[in-house]
Amino acid sequence: MRQSKAKNSIATRTGDDGLTTQLYGRRIPKTHPRIVANGSIDELSSQLGLAKAFCEDAARRETLERIQLELIALMGEVGVLDEDREKYLASKIRRIEEADLARLDDLVDELETEERRFTGWVLAGTSPHQAALHVARAVCRRAERDVIALRERGETLGDLPARYLNRLSDVLWLLARD
Repeated sequence: MRQSKAKNSIATRTGDDGLTTQLYGRRIPKTHPRIVANGSIDELSSQLGLAKAFCEDAARRETLERIQLELIALMGEVGVLDEDREKYLASKIRRIEEADLARLDDLVDELETEERRFTGWVLAGTSPHQAALHVARAVCRRAERDVIALRERGETLGDLPARYLNRLSDVLWLLARD
């Protein structure tokens, strides 16, 4: 088997067997619900990157980037296995907090002006930026369902990740109405 010549290559080939390495070194199937949920969150972050690339407003780009950084923290929380939860909680790894949720609530208040109140469904596609935000919103809803499914199957996970994603989808809907 060919090995990558780069010392720290991303192409380790250790995932060729259908397993992936989690935080703290445990190997689990790539079909594990935690991996599925994190895949949706990763896809959401990528879609936000696309929306950010199309966005001409510097403040909005900064908002989208802050959300992407929060999603990295969320992925850590969603991805940690029950066996490693104590170690994770004792670490200094950034986690989603109530303050992050409060920032999203504040953003909803800021964005939800009379002209942005729900008056009926809109079709995506008036601009590349707006269309990318609508796709991000749909991916966010899927990520939320994946996170809720984790809890429903008995995996240890607080309610903050699902609440964060639920609120984020509202923010993305409002941002897409610009």
